[in-house]
Amino acid sequence: MPAQDPRWDPEMLAFSAMMEEIATRHPPVTLALPLDASRATTEAMNIPLCAGGPAMAETGDRWLPVRGRRIQCRFHRPTPDARAVLVYIHGGGFVWNSIDTHDRLMRDYAAGGGCAVIGPDYALSPEAPFPQALEECAGVVRWIAQRGAAWGLDPRRIVIGGDSAGANLAMGVALLLRETDPGLTLRGLLLNYGVFDADFDTASYREFADGYFLTREKMRFYWDCYCPRGADRLNPLASPLRGDLRGLPPVLLHIAELDVLAAENHAMAAKLREAGVAVESRVFPGTAHGFLRGANHVTAAREAAAEGGAWLRRILG
Repeated sequence: MPAQDPRWDPEMLAFSAMMEEIATRHPPVTLALPLDASRATTEAMNIPLCAGGPAMAETGDRWLPVRGRRIQCRFHRPTPDARAVLVYIHGGGFVWNSIDTHDRLMRDYAAGGGCAVIGPDYALSPEAPFPQALEECAGVVRWIAQRGAAWGLDPRRIVIGGDSAGANLAMGVALLLRETDPGLTLRGLLLNYGVFDADFDTASYREFADGYFLTREKMRFYWDCYCPRGADRLNPLASPLRGDLRGLPPVLLHIAELDVLAAENHAMAAKLREAGVAVESRVFPGTAHGFLRGANHVTAAREAAAEGGAWLRRILG
């Protein structure tokens, strides 16, 4: 880690160092198949970060029949009368993490937004490459729009959100539903430091290729797992920055400054605005990719979650 970089937020740097030390107590995470052992390590390291945070009036797991299987979904309702809903898609390079590693963030958004939050535990790659995760998440949104009233939800007030690979899937789902379900109206998209294109030679890739948590090597591996066919990476449903973004709902985009993905996030904000989409974007100085998981350690993470909650409350009415 280039600790000498003066741009580091001190809390972010300390959090990164803490996670590196914790990693030494676990079997290593390796970019090699099979991924079972590495997935177990990422879960063991990340689930403890979810401690604390707001309590929910209702919380638990529910199962939805989508595309021939039952998908486990984390369900949080902050108050008994919360009816609007955020479908939040967890990040993890398409290959790891879960609704358990992102439980704290989902609860923060539920409390801040005054809305229910549903997190789908979509199928991971490489076992389930593009477009399975995309189609599963779209199926969850369709179910909520068509049958969510049975859960006390308002199908007219749906936002889709996600971080990293989850932000990719959130944008991909919005683009897919725009074509397949024109009657399904989304209220917004909440996107955190998203994977928006399979281009490893942007300015931020060149600057932050190594040493800032998310590396170029990791991203190549993730894309190889998610889109092993090169042609699929040209599909806007996999690389949303290559798509026609007209007609999308309002977007909140949070960007980590010291992130290989920073350039494509800035490009996404610009392209959305060019397409006439209402965009609110913010760069969090000195933060690295994944900073939102550090809510108990990094002030910027708490600020971002609070800002996301306030935006949800406004956008969901």
